[in-house]
Amino acid sequence: MDGYPAIEDHGLIGDLQTAALVTCDGSIDWFCAPRFDSPSVFAALLDREKGGFFRIAPDDVRYVTKQLYQPDTPILITRFISADGVAEIIDYMPVAGERPTDQHRLVRMVRMIRGSMRFKLECRPRFNYGRDQHELEVHPEGYVFRSPALSLTLNPVHPVPKLIRERDVDNDGHDLVGRVTLQEGETGGIVLETGSLRPPRFIPGEEIAAMFERNIEFWRRWLDRSTYGGRWREMVERSAITLKLMTYAPTGAMIAAPTAALPEQIGGTRNWDYRYTWIRDTSFSVHALLGLGFTDEASRYVNWLDERVREAGDNAAPLKIMYRVDGSSDLHEEILDHFEGYRGSGPVRIGNGAADQLQLDIHGEALYAMHLADEQGIRPSHQVWRSTVRLVDWLCHNWDQPDAGIWESRHHPRNYTYGRLMSWVAFDRAIRLANRHGRPGDINRWIQQRDTIYNQIMERGYHLGRRSFVQSYGEPVLDASLLIMPAVGFVTPTDPLWRSTLEAIEDDLVSDSLVHRYDPAAAPDGLPGDEGTFNMCTFWYVSALAGAGRLDDARLTFEKMFTFSSNLRLYAEEIALTGEQIGNFPQAFSHLALITTALHLNELLDARKR
Repeated sequence: MDGYPAIEDHGLIGDLQTAALVTCDGSIDWFCAPRFDSPSVFAALLDREKGGFFRIAPDDVRYVTKQLYQPDTPILITRFISADGVAEIIDYMPVAGERPTDQHRLVRMVRMIRGSMRFKLECRPRFNYGRDQHELEVHPEGYVFRSPALSLTLNPVHPVPKLIRERDVDNDGHDLVGRVTLQEGETGGIVLETGSLRPPRFIPGEEIAAMFERNIEFWRRWLDRSTYGGRWREMVERSAITLKLMTYAPTGAMIAAPTAALPEQIGGTRNWDYRYTWIRDTSFSVHALLGLGFTDEASRYVNWLDERVREAGDNAAPLKIMYRVDGSSDLHEEILDHFEGYRGSGPVRIGNGAADQLQLDIHGEALYAMHLADEQGIRPSHQVWRSTVRLVDWLCHNWDQPDAGIWESRHHPRNYTYGRLMSWVAFDRAIRLANRHGRPGDINRWIQQRDTIYNQIMERGYHLGRRSFVQSYGEPVLDASLLIMPAVGFVTPTDPLWRSTLEAIEDDLVSDSLVHRYDPAAAPDGLPGDEGTFNMCTFWYVSALAGAGRLDDARLTFEKMFTFSSNLRLYAEEIALTGEQIGNFPQAFSHLALITTALHLNELLDARKR
């Protein structure tokens, strides 16, 4: 189990259709193609022996390494500093466009800044999660790794293809190993390409330079559209770029994370595949992106969401909780028994069996997003509204039943308070949308259902003994998801019931400003083991503190969270007791919550200053 880099010791690069993770020692140890949710080409992140990787690093040299992003871009720079010299690798993926394609490029340029250094290149792909064999084809100007379903072409950069000039194919004939010494001022480069329709070629340096400049221009032009000018701008903009990298350009859908099966506890079994689009994440992303002024992206997310609402409404069925980026919903879960998992954390799961769970809250999040978008002029069409009415009418019959909850419990269903809360939001926002534009709908019935839910939560969701709203009816278990109650308008931040709830959550779930989702020992979720604190919940806690008027506490807690980010300002799903990041990485929900919290807290701090 040795040899795995820390989860936070990775940088994310991508082309808006797929992505790769690059370690701080120059190894690409996670890459799936042609889409985020496709089988892996490199997966050493999940099995260092069988997963495959592409590493360029100093050979037999003692060095320290640092990573940073080219400002305002996702172009990753990995620097190697030794007594003999300083070198850097520049990694990026040219934007693939808005049409689905099998052709994706990974550009790796090695530049010797000072002195000299010997490098070793190892390209060891393991296609289809290491289940497919491949052959290595040697061509006059490069190499092709060919498996039954996918090819990977290695193109040297001309005129100095030094990284493979002194080359050696390892003894099984299927992987590529090269060694070279670079002198000060020299550059070597490789362009890996999936699904190429032409043989390998020497790529001219001018072509690489133009590609690099186009990439910088694309990202800086995109970021210039941000309207955010408040505190913590660097953190907010890095989060925005990260979310953009996790967006599938052909449909506008955002994945929860680009990785699969990274553990919520080292050695534990809570290892899920997050390379899909959750209705919940998409809905909250609309809030974050509209707040930053990215109305085009928000509009595309809403269009994707509208299609899912139409499918559900037209079939008189609930929304699925997650979908593939193309909108399909076949997410069959399976275990990769041949992979040991990150640092021995098995099982390694791909697919996601939670896709077929009933989670009532997602209807509220969907209507919440539609309502926010409508306020910014992104209005539902007639057909989408008709489907929305059918969906809300379905909810009238079905909201009052046990479900799996926001945390996707694999235990027996419960009457989760959060599910009822967001069902209240669904009816409330549907009523507002109908009244705002005079749209048809059984508004009187919706009002009656909304008010019934409100009264039920107040009677059964508030535990007198705990003096708190609780996770599920009749159980004295707290849940950090309820931190969102004031934000959606269910209670005011100064309501005594809410103030006592916030105090109870602080006593039970907050650990030095970090927030646990709930206590699995008190509320079994069907899985063994424990987990870390949940980053999204910590950001929600900051917003709750701010809303309650505790602005100084909120700001300190918010800025403490920055100390838990990676060196590149990225966040996984959770923080372990040791302070390291755990869970899939980077996590969209963490970055979405960071943005919305920054917007809210900045507004309240400005108001106090005025």
